[in-house]
Amino acid sequence: MAAAVIKEAKPISSASEIEFAKCDCCGFSEECTPAYISRVRERYGGRWICGLCAEAVKDETCRAKTDITTDEALKQHTKFCQQFRSSTPPRNPTEELISAIKQLLRRGLDSPRKKKCSFFPSEGSSFSIES
Repeated sequence: MAAAVIKEAKPISSASEIEFAKCDCCGFSEECTPAYISRVRERYGGRWICGLCAEAVKDETCRAKTDITTDEALKQHTKFCQQFRSSTPPRNPTEELISAIKQLLRRGLDSPRKKKCSFFPSEGSSFSIES
C-alpha cells in the first residue's frame, strides 16, 4: 500500500481562536471558532444555537403538518426550551433524561415524515429495510 505524504500542514485552530458561545435556546455553551459562530448566526437570523438545538429545529421543520420556515421552527423550539427550563428540577436527573430520550424516540418513530425529511438513504443505495 502506498502512503500519502502531506507536504504542507495547516494548523486547524489555535487555542486563542476558540470562543465559547451560549445557545440562545437551551443555554448550553460550546467551544467554537469565530467563523463557525458567524455561519450559525447567519443561518438563524443573528441567534446562535447549539448543535442539539439545530437538529431539533430541523426536526420541527420536518414534523410540521404544514410547511414552516426555519424561523418558525426556531421559535417553537425556543418556546419549548423556555418551558422546560422554567419547570421544577427533577428529583432524579439521570432517570428523567433517559425517560425524555425514550419519549423523543417514540415520538419520532410514531410520527409520519415528509418525503424530503426521510432518515433513510435513497432507493439506489445498498441499504434496505425488509418487513
